[in-house]
Amino acid sequence: MGKTVRQAARATVHLALAAAMAFCLWIFITVLLITAIATVVVVGAWMLPETVLIIRRIAGAKRSMTAAWTGQRIPEAYQPLTGTLRERIRTAVRDPGTLTDLRWMVADYFYGALLALALPLWPLGLAVDGVWSGLLRRTPLVLPLIVRLADLEADWSTALLKPSPKAQLAARVEELAATRADAIAAHGAELRRIERDLHDGAQANLVALSMRIGLAKRAYDRDPETARKLLDEAQAQAEQALTELRNVVRGIHPPILTDRGLVGAVRALAASSGLQVTVEVDRLEDDGLRAPAAVEAAAYFVVAEALTNAAKYSGSPRAAVQLVRMKRGLRVRVADEGHGGADEKSGSGLLGMRRRVAALDGTVEMSSPVGGPTVIDVMLPCVW
Repeated sequence: MGKTVRQAARATVHLALAAAMAFCLWIFITVLLITAIATVVVVGAWMLPETVLIIRRIAGAKRSMTAAWTGQRIPEAYQPLTGTLRERIRTAVRDPGTLTDLRWMVADYFYGALLALALPLWPLGLAVDGVWSGLLRRTPLVLPLIVRLADLEADWSTALLKPSPKAQLAARVEELAATRADAIAAHGAELRRIERDLHDGAQANLVALSMRIGLAKRAYDRDPETARKLLDEAQAQAEQALTELRNVVRGIHPPILTDRGLVGAVRALAASSGLQVTVEVDRLEDDGLRAPAAVEAAAYFVVAEALTNAAKYSGSPRAAVQLVRMKRGLRVRVADEGHGGADEKSGSGLLGMRRRVAALDGTVEMSSPVGGPTVIDVMLPCVW
């Protein structure tokens, strides 16, 4: 009985908030009328995009309220109101999200008053369920109806506030355009890095190698000792050039991924990171299936970058890596117990990590409050 009362009380609070918002929407009709009149007479046309922005905030608050009750986030898809006044007005009028929000507002004027049905159920429920459930130990009958009213209100709000397929498609196109731009930027930065590494490392060593071999050839007949010394130096230079080339190749696609797979490569990273790293693997080694090479490479570089940052900046001697095979993707989670405060703008490589993941349509979530801990959670979509 106590649990039923608490659930009904929580549902009543939700319905009360919904009723308060519906009452505010009735007052907001005045703003809508003023905006409509001002737009018709042209003089106050600037009010239209501003009013649409207010409606978006109100709808966003309703989405948050509904998500708090249902536990499921309601997505939103709006076109940005930018540019000249004419462009902003045109976007505000043509945006499918505007029609979605107005449709919800009209409906909420009526179903937002479900609190009026819930309040009379309280005295009836306390009397009936007090005897039926409290004394006879039966399932409550009346108070659960209040919870169902709250569920009904949330279901209607979810259905009305969910973006239309057209709006979702437009938002998806914008997201993919931004992802494509980030992928191109990341690809260009990677090419410049490879070119710089080759120019400053392997190429310089090969030039020096060529010069030493030439000097050794000229000195071979008249001074064999000097020629032998130059050849020893050339051999050392060749080995250094090979090391530089291996580093460049490792930066493109680490060979250890091909040889040992993602799990083995991550464990090798953990062993060489200088930290006490625990690696937890879930369902990645069950049947021998592997993620696509691009996904494994992205996951590897996420772990490598995160552990490097942890070793440099966190101040913590410990870190934890988690690799989880999901139904439709791969989840990578790296956490440390440091002092937190990680910032993407500080040059710590987090922006490059985000771009690499976004190129595969993945997501990166980072939590790093001052005082720690720092947690990086990456989801990479793939088909197993």
